[in-house]
Amino acid sequence: MRIVFRACGPLLIAFGLLTAAASLPARADFDCVSTTWRMLSPNDKVCISEFDDPKVPGVTCYISQARKGGWGQPLGLNEDPSNFSVTCRQMGPVTVDLKSLPEREEAFTEKTSIFFKKTRIYRIPDLKRHALVYLAISSKIIDGSPANAISAVPIMTWPSE
Repeated sequence: MRIVFRACGPLLIAFGLLTAAASLPARADFDCVSTTWRMLSPNDKVCISEFDDPKVPGVTCYISQARKGGWGQPLGLNEDPSNFSVTCRQMGPVTVDLKSLPEREEAFTEKTSIFFKKTRIYRIPDLKRHALVYLAISSKIIDGSPANAISAVPIMTWPSE
């Protein structure tokens, strides 16, 4: 019995890692640019993805994030660095009353590691200036990162077509 468990241990660990990697959400990247060249494995890169604010139709955010290359990349096993940028813009009419939005709410989240690391984007209404502020941070359960980025969207009247 002891020999069977010793032989199965590495297989169980590999199966667990693959199962965890499969649970990661698929990233819908808009575009990626390689930042390093690796001869035998995938390159490091910076990828752009976008999302429409789910509670504020008419606002779209674009996020650029560094992605670590190597053989862990295709399996989702790499921990991406906390290097990112965000910009948000009004792309259509905004009919939501800013006063009805919470003081601070998570508008977007994406796993950047199979173990507890995420990029989060919070929406913060600025009622005085009739704008929305989007704050991107990297969070980790044990040791968060001071990396952050910010974007502000002044809400304008949108011309009717």
